Amino acid sequence: MFIGSGEVGYGVAGKYVMSFDCGTTSTRTILFDHSGKIVSVAYQDFEQIYPNPGWVEHNPLEIWEAQLKTAGEALRQANASAKDIVGIGITNQRETTIVWDKATGKPVMNAIVWQDRRTADVCQELIKQGLSEYIKDNMGLLIDSYFSGTKIKWILDHIDGAKEKADRGELLFGTVDSWLIWNLTGGEVHVTDYSNASRTMLFNIHQIEWDDKLLTELDIPRAMLPDLRPSSEVYGMTVESLFGASIPVAAAVGDQQGALFGQACFDAGMVKATFGTGGSLLMNTGAKPIKSDTGLLTTVAWGLNNKVEYALEGLLYVVGASVQWLRDELKLISDAKETEHLAQEVENTNGVYVVPAFVGLSAPYWDQYARGAILGLTRGANRNHIVRATLESIAYQIRDVIACMEQDSGISNRELKVDGGVCNNNFVMQFQSDLLGVPVIRPKIVESTARGAAFLAGLATGFWKSQSDLVDTFELDRKYEPTFDESKRNQLYAGWQRAVERAKAWEEI
Repeated sequence: MFIGSGEVGYGVAGKYVMSFDCGTTSTRTILFDHSGKIVSVAYQDFEQIYPNPGWVEHNPLEIWEAQLKTAGEALRQANASAKDIVGIGITNQRETTIVWDKATGKPVMNAIVWQDRRTADVCQELIKQGLSEYIKDNMGLLIDSYFSGTKIKWILDHIDGAKEKADRGELLFGTVDSWLIWNLTGGEVHVTDYSNASRTMLFNIHQIEWDDKLLTELDIPRAMLPDLRPSSEVYGMTVESLFGASIPVAAAVGDQQGALFGQACFDAGMVKATFGTGGSLLMNTGAKPIKSDTGLLTTVAWGLNNKVEYALEGLLYVVGASVQWLRDELKLISDAKETEHLAQEVENTNGVYVVPAFVGLSAPYWDQYARGAILGLTRGANRNHIVRATLESIAYQIRDVIACMEQDSGISNRELKVDGGVCNNNFVMQFQSDLLGVPVIRPKIVESTARGAAFLAGLATGFWKSQSDLVDTFELDRKYEPTFDESKRNQLYAGWQRAVERAKAWEEI
């Protein structure tokens, strides 16, 4: 049964909502109170596994154990028990693919992470078969190894006996949300929400159903797939032994859609940008899915109140990761926080542009053969110029996507809400405002992804009555206003576009 906003459901007498934020390199549990404030946070990294160049894996059992450990720690920090929790909301790295044995709960192999490129050849075959338009029209996506569908096929094709077991209904597939929910409920509930489903390349975003044509093309048994559910609903109850009492599992949402909801971008035309290891921009388009002509994705934002809302999304492979590269590979800095000061030591980049296409270019170019480049070097270029150019590359990528969103939707962007670790860099945020010519809004609580999952779980259980209650929880940390004139913005951006052209198709040359 769908328990919507305003209906008193399970455990409303509790004090907190528990949010699981299972990211790409770490997992966190955060408790939020009724005012939307953070009560406690527990964090744990997990191993990044690189079996071959371009391959990235995680151990699903390690993810589950880390999530469980952080949940216990967050409860201890808050001096709370399971009875204080009204519900659990889950937000997660999205396209990462896990296949496990239905009877034993044991994964058949490591999770194949969203960043993994091993299925590029499968994607090329789908393109050759003429499926690009079908997938764009029905799934809202471009054919790319980023998404889950080809990863499932790889597992079934390469793990001994997997295809036969899947055909017999003995294997289950899920993104990380499904895996956590299945374990939380002791194997009783195998579901995913619409937002995560829309990232598999197997889900028809118009019919809100798994797509039989793609399942046939990729030879994936439908029985493997989780049941489809709204993003805000009580899916089931946790096994009592996990936390000492059962807790409703009341929301699931992909991490970027969670950030959109956590930023209270509830109206069509509102945009948020997450500056993490990678980056994601989402524009809420309301009840209408807008087909992109500019290389963006059309995705489900969330399912709520018996309705589905949509978004345009631009994905960026490398955002904060470019700062890690400065630190770990080039050894130009010892800590990411140094970059803000170093960038401000020089007036400009001295003509230097950095294109951080380390794993190719994502939106709006989608060039998997592009590679990173430093351009415009002269004898006068120094460390500070390269650091500044790397930071500026983050803002240029955001502008690329914003321009596409405006063109696709016909809506002019009036402000940009930001979250993620890089948004704490004041230089980047000011340059972003200057480059876009609109204010950049940073909230006090930048854990928007986890907050969105908490909000959706709180709505499902009646902890919050409506979305209007959530808007009131927003607190501004800082608003950045643009200082560049249009001529300067356009001149700098034209240099970026020239630099990107030179980084394209590098591996094919």
